[in-house]
Amino acid sequence: MKTFDSLDEILDFAMNSEQEAVDFYTELADKQRNRQIRELFLEFAQEEVSHKARLQKIKEEQLFDLQTEPVTDLKISDYVVSRKPSPELSYADALVLAMKKEKAAFKLYTALAERTGNTGLSKVFQALALEESRHKLRFEIEYDEYVMREN
Repeated sequence: MKTFDSLDEILDFAMNSEQEAVDFYTELADKQRNRQIRELFLEFAQEEVSHKARLQKIKEEQLFDLQTEPVTDLKISDYVVSRKPSPELSYADALVLAMKKEKAAFKLYTALAERTGNTGLSKVFQALALEESRHKLRFEIEYDEYVMREN
């Protein structure tokens, strides 16, 4: 796992991760034939842009007062199978893909928080993990509502 020498390096890493998520969702949107799914992925990309901007603001202002309240985990992503991105991706599969992506980001930030010996850095990673868990919850709720509506 990558090691960091400063908080700025951590924030740069996090912003790069968010940019990768923006690129991922934008690319998926470009490949979709279904307008609803294309718009969903573009919305996901915009959320990641906002997250990256928030991290940039933290870096510039050196304000690390981040919320750390717990977020409910519906664990839906633990029990659904992810499909590979394709132009024919269904709405449900798109949501599963997004849940898995956010879960991976959550795990990354959680692991980084556990590996650092610096309490301040650990809190930053925990806050980043919390943000990813919020995104995942949103997609899980949408999936739950979509699946319930269909069934």
